[in-house]
Amino acid sequence: MKLFKWLTGTVSGLMLVSCVTINIYFPAAAAEKAADRIIEDVWGPGTRPGEGTEPEAEPAQEQSSAIEAGHRNIAINMLNWLISPAAAQADININSPAINELKADMKERHNQLEPFYNSGGIGLTEDGLITVRDAKAIPLKDRNKVNALVADENKDRKALYAEIARANGHPEWQDDIRQTFAKRWISNAAKGWWYQQGGSWKQK
Repeated sequence: MKLFKWLTGTVSGLMLVSCVTINIYFPAAAAEKAADRIIEDVWGPGTRPGEGTEPEAEPAQEQSSAIEAGHRNIAINMLNWLISPAAAQADININSPAINELKADMKERHNQLEPFYNSGGIGLTEDGLITVRDAKAIPLKDRNKVNALVADENKDRKALYAEIARANGHPEWQDDIRQTFAKRWISNAAKGWWYQQGGSWKQK
């Protein structure tokens, strides 16, 4: 009887929470996959998503915790059965005309930026943008051009993050999308490129 009351209360609580949060949940895993696809389109097929590591398994819990976890799993399974699979699934749309246009512009610009990534003249910032890292690594005759390219790239990156959020009907996701891209740009960067981490410059 005690289990039934607990289970009923848990399911009711989960259903209530799900009704409130299911429409505002940010699909982080889907956003990472979407970011990787866009980055590969922009930087070329040689770019591959960085390989992550699985978190270490936690130590075995006490028997009482295991029983409680079992109860929770039963409640979650019931909730999954009650909620429409279509409603529970999340995805990121990256195929709007505006997104495709931004990708095309960034891909064309990348051909001009790549030599300066390679030389260390420009680097990837922690906030999903790029910047001139070492002006001395850029020939004097190219510095004005590189400054303009960097400004244009940052403008398009900001527009891309905003457009992805709008295309998915969640403009409030813009900051989350930008943070996701910031990590994935760095993860996908080629060996030898420079990136910011903790306020310092590091080389892959």
